Amino acid sequence: MKRTISRKATRLARRFLGDPASADWRHYGRLAGFTNRKEKYRRENGLFPFVLLHEACGRPYRRAPEFLPEIKEMFKDAKRRMRSEDHPLHFGNSSPSIKTMEDFRHRSVYGGDRTRSDLAYAVYALAHGIPESTLRQQLASRDLSHKGNTKRQHEYLDRTLLKARMRVREVHLAPTA
Repeated sequence: MKRTISRKATRLARRFLGDPASADWRHYGRLAGFTNRKEKYRRENGLFPFVLLHEACGRPYRRAPEFLPEIKEMFKDAKRRMRSEDHPLHFGNSSPSIKTMEDFRHRSVYGGDRTRSDLAYAVYALAHGIPESTLRQQLASRDLSHKGNTKRQHEYLDRTLLKARMRVREVHLAPTA
């Protein structure tokens, strides 16, 4: 499924002169007003620059009537293929080298923000078929006392899992018309 989404995103990037290297499921949010989180762009003050919109005419894309049906058909095809599979929330091939929670916690792209790395890992884990009960234990493997009492810590885990499920389903159940 990731490959299908990447092909669609690459097609969009090429059509609109975007960055095809950023056209995959891990690069959501690369829109004007969001920050460019690449480590090489981090400023001396530790902040990341905002993505800028260089040009906008305020008019809809002139070829939208032909473009939108093409994209909708691509999503329908992907959805049909996925329905024929037995793994409703599992993307890609099963790989013996599935990344661990620690892999995500040590990535510099999250700037030490454990909440961000937790969510990123949760999305990854669900997309790779890791059961929610296992994922919940993994997320709780770090000290969550800064989130508050036990009830607040459980609420954090619930929110993180809910957001992850929503993100996985957004990718998995692409919109159709």
